Amino acid sequence: MKIVIYSVLVSFLIAIFLGPILIPVLKKLKFGQNIREEGPKSHQKKAGTPSMGGIIFIVTSAIAMCIIVRKPSDESSVALYSFIAFGVIGFMDDYLKIKHKKNEGLKSRQKMILLVLVSLIFAFYASTNSNIGSEIMIPFTNYSVNLGFLYIPFVVFYYAAVTNAVNLTDGLDGLATSVTLLVMTFFALVSYAMGNYNLSIFCGIVAGSLLGFLRYNAYPAKVFMGDTGSLALGGALATIALILKMELFVILVGGIYVAETVSVILQVASFKLFKKRIFKMAPLHHHFELLGWHEAKIVSVFSIITVILCLITFVSLPVIK
Repeated sequence: MKIVIYSVLVSFLIAIFLGPILIPVLKKLKFGQNIREEGPKSHQKKAGTPSMGGIIFIVTSAIAMCIIVRKPSDESSVALYSFIAFGVIGFMDDYLKIKHKKNEGLKSRQKMILLVLVSLIFAFYASTNSNIGSEIMIPFTNYSVNLGFLYIPFVVFYYAAVTNAVNLTDGLDGLATSVTLLVMTFFALVSYAMGNYNLSIFCGIVAGSLLGFLRYNAYPAKVFMGDTGSLALGGALATIALILKMELFVILVGGIYVAETVSVILQVASFKLFKKRIFKMAPLHHHFELLGWHEAKIVSVFSIITVILCLITFVSLPVIK
């Protein structure tokens, strides 16, 4: 466990060091955030804040992995590769948004094709890896289900769901960072309990890098993670749970991600079917914002909920009982 704590501290310090170096570079390159016109009016003042800040914790994690894990296992390396791969897709999306000065980068079809292609790679890896296979654990039970030929399409859908859910959560200063920091800490502990020590170290590294990044991303944010960061985090989270056969547990521990996603689905469906809106604005965090909640309060409440969900998920795990 000491090495996991060490990994958190090392990555935290690297992120703290890289922030003042990379943020001015992003400003100089004019990688400023474009704010949606239909979004909350209070967000308009954020226009121009450097985006693509996810580069900070992606680079930090890669450096820390090289320092701490000298002989990485297949699992920890694959988690890092997914972190980088999905981050590259997010980077492309962010770059096109900035280049075209619009809130849309990659076309929906282009983005989905890239996500599916990368997801297929990790789906095939998992299905052919004897340590993973096509089984998934069922929460609150000692049972696993073998999906067989359904496993690969399930994993592709799973990656799309997780990456988009984390992306939707990234709408307030420090929100996605704080929630994912807690979720990564949860998986660091679970990985260690399962004996997957290198994967636990990777989770600790990402958690530490997010803790350092939060210094610059908390309200009022000096930098946003952008799709570069949110897709990278979603990809890494999905891969970690995939390796541990805990895909379904993401629904529990990542309840905030689920709530954000469901709020968007309900809002769109309600408006299309009944021409009425359920929420003042979706995703869910904007609804509370328009109710008069301060951004910092929303982040605090959502983080507390995530801590509670982490504890509930611990109870649902046979390995922890």
